[in-house]
Amino acid sequence: MSGGAFYLGIDVGTQSLTAILVEAPMRGGEQEDRAVRITSRVGVHYDSELPWYGTVNGQLPNDDPAVGRVPPRMWLDALDLAFEKLGAEACREVRGVSVSGQQHGSVYLRRGAEVVLQSLSPERRLGEQIEPVLSCSEAPIWTDSSTTRECAEIRRQLGGAAGTAELTGSDTFERFTGPQIRRFARTEPKAWADTAHVCLVSSFVTSVLAGRLAPIDHGDGSGMNLLDIRRREWSEAAMIATAEGLDRRLARPCPPWTAVGRIAPCFVSRYGLPASAQVVAGSGDNPCSLVGVGVREPGEAVLSLGTSDTYFGLLREVVVDPEANGHVFIAPSGHPMSLICFRNGSLAREAVRDRFGFDWPGFDAALRATPPGNDGLMMLPWFEPEIVPRVPTPRVHRLGGLRDDSEHAARNCRAVVEGQFLSMRLNSEWMASQPTRIVATGGGSRNRELLQIAADVLGCRVESLEVSDGAALGAALRATGRRLSPLPPAGGAGPSAEPRPEAAAIYDAMLPRYAEAQRQVLSRATPAPRTAP
Repeated sequence: MSGGAFYLGIDVGTQSLTAILVEAPMRGGEQEDRAVRITSRVGVHYDSELPWYGTVNGQLPNDDPAVGRVPPRMWLDALDLAFEKLGAEACREVRGVSVSGQQHGSVYLRRGAEVVLQSLSPERRLGEQIEPVLSCSEAPIWTDSSTTRECAEIRRQLGGAAGTAELTGSDTFERFTGPQIRRFARTEPKAWADTAHVCLVSSFVTSVLAGRLAPIDHGDGSGMNLLDIRRREWSEAAMIATAEGLDRRLARPCPPWTAVGRIAPCFVSRYGLPASAQVVAGSGDNPCSLVGVGVREPGEAVLSLGTSDTYFGLLREVVVDPEANGHVFIAPSGHPMSLICFRNGSLAREAVRDRFGFDWPGFDAALRATPPGNDGLMMLPWFEPEIVPRVPTPRVHRLGGLRDDSEHAARNCRAVVEGQFLSMRLNSEWMASQPTRIVATGGGSRNRELLQIAADVLGCRVESLEVSDGAALGAALRATGRRLSPLPPAGGAGPSAEPRPEAAAIYDAMLPRYAEAQRQVLSRATPAPRTAP
């Protein structure tokens, strides 16, 4: 390898573990504030490479589809395998390491875990050494939605949905960690009594790497319904509402970029990492992804156009959604980070495409053939139950004379896309932050016509970036312990779009009509179940 400094990012994802090594150049013995390239990338697919665990799509099968569990030992076996794939030559160059973990998942450790962590042997696999100190052999992860009862109980004690969101940044959501903890304590009281430490996925793996119990960083901690989002300390009220004795089972949360300590000696002996390599506190995959795409300042946002559409960005100060539909986390930059998720993303666009027999080029041609504003024809595109706004029963609402027939095929294509971005603009107004730049990722970000409508409706430049393994890349950049500039090879630059003044003016005038239509429809609907990102 060259004479630069090398940093390792490890993403413990839902279906696989990914490790990325990046290089930061040195000049005059000092590290420059930029990363120049990815030098190594390895992955471990749980189902195929660790088949003895019997996971399907990274989690244990269960007759109850609401239950999502994973054996934590599997993640450690994957970690061992990833280091083996990296090889000694790459490992001996590592100066720092950090972890991105799937958010919300929880791991429970017995008393004595600290002693085991401090004495990990290079002669044995990590998983077999840690398994005896797990008070629960299965970790609930973000796919677990079995906590409806617990969500209601915590919400009630914290003053309702708005009060809970005002305190913790989010209403209680199935999949969030606080309700998971409450369910564990209620259904397995003996195991809870035997639990001395509660970890998140990121802090659990970080603890193993550092050979000591690692704190939970503000970014991952803010997805638990436990962190006071303004004070950035555990909320006493939220802990009491969640489980008895939780306060003594949680280490004090730490700021992003906190150095936990040096790499554990077993990794030095077994894989050849330098004893001086530092371990930086891990974080969640959503915060790490922000770093991976180079979003670090308020006014910058990310638009993920996938099966669902997700909009998240950095805020100057904490503001909470009064409807308690959105989320506020803490980003690695230290800024508040807003996030809203729309289930009807590509699902809705595909439904319209297929309804009228288009392929994607034909769909794009339909967008080009119709004018901004669609001559007043609009759609509330709720083909599936929607998360934001909460719509329990799917129904598509066509407005202004829009018809569901072949004569209006092209009009429906424009209506679904305009409806999606008008909904995004309307339902993100609570953020009180007009973006100056949006980075678009996901499959839809390659569509030039889609980006142009987004730029016109949202009123700012939209840049497409094809990012692979953005969470692992963000973790590698965080492993420097510094706020590095964006990494050029993070992804290939795709199409971009600037807002057109005449089109933007049309959408400015259209927004109140869309808002009123949404208000009238929702006033007749029953609130939907809440779903976490």
